[in-house]
Amino acid sequence: MDRPSLSPSASSPAPAFGTVAVVGLGTMGTGIAEVLARAGREVVGIDVSEAQAALAVTALENSTARAVAKGRLTESERTDALARFRVFTDLQAAADADLVVEVVPESYEIKQQLFRDLDEVVRPDAILATGTNALSVTRLAAESRFPERVLGLHFFNPAPAMKLVEVVSSVLTSPDAVARVTELALELGKEPVAVGDRPGFVADGLLFGYLNQAAAMYEAKYASREDIDAAMRLGCGLPMGPLALLDLIGVDTARTVLDAMYAESHDRLHAPAPILRQLSEAGLTGRKSGRGFYTYESPGSATVVRDALTPLAGEAGPAKGRPVGSVGVAGSGTMASGIAEVFAKAGYSVVIAARGEEKAEKAKARIGKSLARSVDRGRMTAEAAAATLELITPAGTLDAFADVDLAVEAVAEDLEVKRQLFTTLDKVCKPGAVLATTTSSLPVVACATATSRPEDVVGMHFFNPAPAMKLVEVVRTVLTADDVHATVREVCARIRKHPVDCGDRAGFIVNALLFPYLNNAVKMVEEHYASLDDIDAAMKLGGGYPMGPFELLDVVGLDVSLAIEQVLHREFRDPGLAPAPLLEHLVAAGCLGRKSGRGFREHARR
Repeated sequence: MDRPSLSPSASSPAPAFGTVAVVGLGTMGTGIAEVLARAGREVVGIDVSEAQAALAVTALENSTARAVAKGRLTESERTDALARFRVFTDLQAAADADLVVEVVPESYEIKQQLFRDLDEVVRPDAILATGTNALSVTRLAAESRFPERVLGLHFFNPAPAMKLVEVVSSVLTSPDAVARVTELALELGKEPVAVGDRPGFVADGLLFGYLNQAAAMYEAKYASREDIDAAMRLGCGLPMGPLALLDLIGVDTARTVLDAMYAESHDRLHAPAPILRQLSEAGLTGRKSGRGFYTYESPGSATVVRDALTPLAGEAGPAKGRPVGSVGVAGSGTMASGIAEVFAKAGYSVVIAARGEEKAEKAKARIGKSLARSVDRGRMTAEAAAATLELITPAGTLDAFADVDLAVEAVAEDLEVKRQLFTTLDKVCKPGAVLATTTSSLPVVACATATSRPEDVVGMHFFNPAPAMKLVEVVRTVLTADDVHATVREVCARIRKHPVDCGDRAGFIVNALLFPYLNNAVKMVEEHYASLDDIDAAMKLGGGYPMGPFELLDVVGLDVSLAIEQVLHREFRDPGLAPAPLLEHLVAAGCLGRKSGRGFREHARR
């Protein structure tokens, strides 16, 4: 099967790697072919299946048509790009290629045979690149008669949109090959990151451990698939939840990557969660099969459809919540002020109590400034801001909580401080009042048992900044009453937050998945595998993360991060969760991130 190509003008200089063969025309191979063809390269697409090769042509036609419709490509450029793409079913078509990129299934046997076959076909000076994200580039290179020309070239899906390309060197790869391929990546408009040969490289090395933990969390029935995904999207600003992402990547692919990572690291966090094996062996591999963690409209579809596990919209629990008309917020810091603002905006009467009238007044003044910014940005009227502020009463003592229906503590993340506060709330709050803690890492039940009414205590974990972040983790203890849980969910709906349910264990959903990922990023630097900048770039460009891990650590605070990682390690007793020594050393040196002027990077003091 062949399509005629359009030869470049004789007056145009020949581009580096003028002809590139792409072997394997699945979704990734077709995407890589599109990137190359649109960048002026002659692209030889090869797949053993004639039907798959034809699908690749159709996919490229459709993709470039959408690009024209969106103004990203002219019709003339589209015609030229399509003319530069030819498809074949015979590997001999790669004979004149300057570069071969293989994107065949993640199997040593398949890839090694391909490299042996390519040795018989391509020129000795051609470079061979593997698109693997899990297998050893060194082991694959060893199958070639010219291992110095073999390297890894790891694109991210969808290849036309994702900017990151990991250029992977083995101990056998020549520096010239790396330099030439890196130059090509830049010419393609990509951001190349140079990495060494280990499973997962940078981006997937961090990503797949996190995905694996999310799968294990779901398998343990700690939280629903919808709540896990919503928590990571809304709590961390990620483009997709982890279980939906596993379905997109392919459950079987994820299992293969994790197997390879575990074989090298022996870190239990990389040992594939049993549910990945179960789904893979049942053929429930995600979107491509029509069912994985979710069920899809059809194989290959991105449209999720209802199945037996889908919750009903607006589904009410077995209990009805208690009436809430007034709310008390204990604390005077940024989080307490933000939470009080959220409740007042929803029309609740709010008492904000601090240690002294002056601190409470300052907290109210902070809320006033926040509301004024909302007015300046056109998000609310001056009248609405004034009415909201009028609903907030500052108080210098918790005695002011005598008549509130819901008391929310947002004081220091210190268990003894919180327990003392709950003992006081137990005395001053009326019978039937719901008592909530905003802790992000401490046991909620320890707060509950400081009272004589533990059934009235629940976790209500807001995210910072509270007015902007939509997520609230609703944490039930083994003692929390059903109507108390229902009350908090009803309140979340009124304040326009998205509640996710989880049990009372360290980290809840978000921190239990986020902080091991951050810790592993620190270990990666500690082992001199990659630089801070490369890791941050990899996660932003390859994973769609709003911030790289080191940017985020400096914002959160290295001391706060270390404390959460210590809590997770104590709770789960997993060696893989032990805080990275580099993080401990930085905290001991007073390098706490932005707030101290120095963390992983230097910052201007505020």
